[in-house]
Amino acid sequence: MRYRTLEHTADVMVEAYGDTLEECFANAAFALTDQMVDASQVLPRDMREVFAEGDDRESMLYNFLSELLFIFDVSGMVFSRFEVRFEGCKVLCKAWGEPFDPLRHRPRNEVKAVTYHMMMVDPNNRSVRLVLDI
Repeated sequence: MRYRTLEHTADVMVEAYGDTLEECFANAAFALTDQMVDASQVLPRDMREVFAEGDDRESMLYNFLSELLFIFDVSGMVFSRFEVRFEGCKVLCKAWGEPFDPLRHRPRNEVKAVTYHMMMVDPNNRSVRLVLDI
């Protein structure tokens, strides 16, 4: 299992898992896409490099997912495959996807923003938790 949704009053709370923190970030990125569209229908046709950085792991996660959301908002690209690595406080990601097609990708939620509310990066249990503002 890449991720699960948790109960939250108005927004969507996601907990993503992995064997490494890099995999947790990749699975959180998949969860973001999967909350917006049916990610299983997104073909990994085009690769885009995505960069983000932060002062700590939480800000790295926030900035990384916000960058993916920005790319969707500006260019309409959705992604289904992610390779993430860290260099210090930088997130370096190769993301594969394609332009959004509402007929094929089945829209789900309009994600307005990634939030810091209840955000957690847990290196010991190799999981991340975040809330998406929908």
